[in-house]
Amino acid sequence: MKIDGPFYAELDNAHAEARRAHEQGYDGIYSLEGNRDPFFPLLLASQSVSELDIATGIAVAFPRNPSHIAYQAWDLQRFSKGRFMLGIGPQVRAHIENRFGVPFSRPAARMKEYIQAVKAFFACWQDDEPLNFEGEFFRHTLMTPMFNAGPIDYEKPPILLGALGPKMTAVAGEVADGLIIHPFNTRPFLENEQLPAVYAAIDRSERARSDFVFQVTAICITGKTEEEFKAAYESVRGLLAFYGSTPAYRPPMDAIGYGELQPELNKMTKENRWEELATLIDDDFVEHFAVIGEPETIGQQLVDKYGDFATRLSIYAPYSSHPDVWPQVIGDIKSLTGRN
Repeated sequence: MKIDGPFYAELDNAHAEARRAHEQGYDGIYSLEGNRDPFFPLLLASQSVSELDIATGIAVAFPRNPSHIAYQAWDLQRFSKGRFMLGIGPQVRAHIENRFGVPFSRPAARMKEYIQAVKAFFACWQDDEPLNFEGEFFRHTLMTPMFNAGPIDYEKPPILLGALGPKMTAVAGEVADGLIIHPFNTRPFLENEQLPAVYAAIDRSERARSDFVFQVTAICITGKTEEEFKAAYESVRGLLAFYGSTPAYRPPMDAIGYGELQPELNKMTKENRWEELATLIDDDFVEHFAVIGEPETIGQQLVDKYGDFATRLSIYAPYSSHPDVWPQVIGDIKSLTGRN
């Protein structure tokens, strides 16, 4: 199991942040699409540290044409010497339609075609296959020598799909190279719904389960002092309230008996009561969605919760920590999984 860390860097500090991640012991870094482009910082990170895997985790797919994202992925795979993973996801309807201004109809079917179209570009450039993809949503049939990106000396970039619902999860198993498990997850939801859905889809596609990447994003709460721990806890409580307000994220809540809370949280967002959301999140809710422990124990807890299926474990800790915390946790995980 490899361990990835979030890459919050901007362009002016990407070099330093990449080196810091490597020094902490991370095997890879993943960028997020928030208020910055997720691709540019990875280019600089790859230039800084040749040992780190780099990934988007995720880049929002639908606002980008498959051809655009294929060229970006190809360039990063070439430049990083085969260390790039293309993590994409659908985002929710409100953002796709109202922030990006593009269609959101039938997102699972659209995403399946999207991934197939990107792979058609990869096959054209690497295997000299004609570009001849014609689907319901996308059509790509022209590739002249001037625009052919050409072969690279590395494997084609693996495509990992961020998914939560059963239809999108099935798409990951059918056509993607891996599944990015959303940080808003609970073990009952994973065991009873998401993992069975993706395994069934992998089997239908007649691929080996061992070739499929499971990148699990794990929300962690820890701290070296009591003050750090309390600050981390409250930060995560607010994060979980934000996630829980999204209708598409209700299934993991249903799996632990908290489904009725989702409409309440959503109603509060519509009333612009953002600062009150966290008051509805109790300790039991936090314990289901986060891994909570002291730096000396949380590595074992992460392995216990996700180690039986995770290929890559992505640490998600959106708060400040003592610089000694994560090197210790990462070292413990590597030791527990036979990496040391």
